Amino acid sequence: MIRLLCILALLTVSACKEELAQDTSPLPLTVDAVGHFCQMNLFEHDGPKAQAHLDGLPQMPLFFSQVRDVVAYIRLPEQTHEVLAIWVNDMGAQGARWTDPGTTNWIAADSAHFVVGSRALGGMGTPEIVPFADVTKANSFAAKNGGQVLGLAEIPDAAVLAPVVIDGDRDDADFEQRLRKFARTSGD
Repeated sequence: MIRLLCILALLTVSACKEELAQDTSPLPLTVDAVGHFCQMNLFEHDGPKAQAHLDGLPQMPLFFSQVRDVVAYIRLPEQTHEVLAIWVNDMGAQGARWTDPGTTNWIAADSAHFVVGSRALGGMGTPEIVPFADVTKANSFAAKNGGQVLGLAEIPDAAVLAPVVIDGDRDDADFEQRLRKFARTSGD
């Protein structure tokens, strides 16, 4: 009888414990938002921004100074938390400008249309991946600035993980040598 009462008590307690789903709604940009990689204020950088909500870290999403950075982040093997949601600025939204992409015009990254390979440079001075909610606006941007329109999963790794050529200075051999050395030392 005591065993049955204990089981009933456990069932009652577990039924009362309601699992709350983590809120992954986009947060507005504020002056407190800093880029995850650079730790710089996002308002100091032009171009679209991103935020990623991670499982188990409900207090604050990770913010990114460039959309390119969030795509790189989700593809890096060092991730310790599941990414629950990614939000990016809709650069086709009313009032969105390169110098002021907006603070609340977030769209889900998995449904956005990204212009990849355009002449647009993001807030950190590297090629940017430019998000749009409307594919027509994405195509118009690509026609004016170059690039192609792709979905999130279609963005090639080379667009976010490869070294960036600045002012024509490129030394692939040095990069590959450093990468091989890193691979040897990180396996120890």
